[in-house]
Amino acid sequence: MRQRRAVGRWRDAAWVLAPLGLALLVGTIAYTLANYKMVTVMGDSMRPTYRQGDRLFMERIDPSEIHRGDVLLIEAPEHSPLGPMLRRVIGMGGDHVAGEGNRVSVNGKPVDEPYATDSEENPAVGPYDVTVPDGRLFLLGDHRDNSNDSRFHLSEQSGSVGASGVQGRVLEDSTVPMVLATLGGLGIVLTLAGIGGYAVRRRTRRSLPSAWA
Repeated sequence: MRQRRAVGRWRDAAWVLAPLGLALLVGTIAYTLANYKMVTVMGDSMRPTYRQGDRLFMERIDPSEIHRGDVLLIEAPEHSPLGPMLRRVIGMGGDHVAGEGNRVSVNGKPVDEPYATDSEENPAVGPYDVTVPDGRLFLLGDHRDNSNDSRFHLSEQSGSVGASGVQGRVLEDSTVPMVLATLGGLGIVLTLAGIGGYAVRRRTRRSLPSAWA
């Protein structure tokens, strides 16, 4: 009798755990695919911040969510015909961006760039002084000596690219990936626990002795 009660409780729990776990797992996967993506860094234009082969977790955003300093994956065929590029936002629509050597200013204020490499000035890059058109972005790579960025396309819309081409922003905080991984893992555990409950019930029903009255 006790065994039957235990099986009954486990069976009741299984009816809840399996659907709950499956819903949590599917929901987490769907939410992640809709709002985030993983990319692999190709090239050295963002060194030392990101190196070739690094895997980056990115959040999908609208152009209205872009801020100066963001590192974006952006589609810009005029700058990168082979595919989306990874660059840092220096200026946005209406900003006055000026640079000489390794010094960059936005709206008259020097930009603090602890992430940028190359202390020596690149002789291939001359001074620039532009105003970013509305709806567009002025982008630079952190590895200034090895980055095909806005500085080399100044004759085309002041070197800017359309903000509408943004595909994602690098997510620096690891909290979101950890939470999503935890929820997905919990969904798997609950699903397996529910399936285990069904299996135990079936085995127990087969093993319980019959009694003739």
